Amino acid sequence: MINYLGIDWGEKRIGLALANSENKVATPFKTINTISELLEIIETEEISEIIIGLPQKMAGAEANNPKFLKFIEILSEKLETQKIKINFIDERLTSVQADTLMVKKIDQQRDSLSAMIILQAYLDKVYD
Repeated sequence: MINYLGIDWGEKRIGLALANSENKVATPFKTINTISELLEIIETEEISEIIIGLPQKMAGAEANNPKFLKFIEILSEKLETQKIKINFIDERLTSVQADTLMVKKIDQQRDSLSAMIILQAYLDKVYD
C-alpha cells in the first residue's frame, strides 16, 4: 500500500492532506509551520509518496518563489536517504476551490483543504 501526503506550501503555513492507494480519497489532515513537523509526520504516517502543489502564475508559468525553492531543496536533502518519491502538481486556484468547501473561513482549514484538492487531483490522474 502506498501512503500519500499532499502539501499546500505557504510562507505562513503548510497545509497537509493524506490518502492511500487502497481508498484513493484525499482527506484534509492538518496545518503545520515547520519542516521538522513535516518530517515527523512523514515518519509517523509512513509516507511513501509526497505530492506538492507547484505555485504557478495564472498564465501557466512557474512562479519562482525563492522561499518555496528553498523549502523543496531542504525537504529533498532531508529525504535523500529514504525512498520517498516527490511529485509536483499545478496548484492554481486550489485556495479558491477550498473556499467553496468551507462554511466558515479559517485559514488553517483552507490550507489543509487546498492540500486535499492537490492530492486528490494527483490521485485522479494516477488511478484514472
